[in-house]
Amino acid sequence: SVGGGAVVVKTNGKKEVVSINIKPEVVDADDVEMLEDLVLSAVNEALRKAEEETSSKMGKLTGGMNIPGLF
Repeated sequence: SVGGGAVVVKTNGKKEVVSINIKPEVVDADDVEMLEDLVLSAVNEALRKAEEETSSKMGKLTGGMNIPGLF
């Protein structure tokens, strides 16, 4: 989520975006660029968190071994 929760993006373990929620008060027809920036930032943040979660879980499963190309 970005902008104090103005835009929230959720992903799954496959790094797919499963939902996007936008607070109505951030929708301004005169400033579409700001909304686009918020959505882009929220998607990138959600994907980064999904990658961290996947890496953390794989680290636990592999005992911390770094297996190139696994994830």
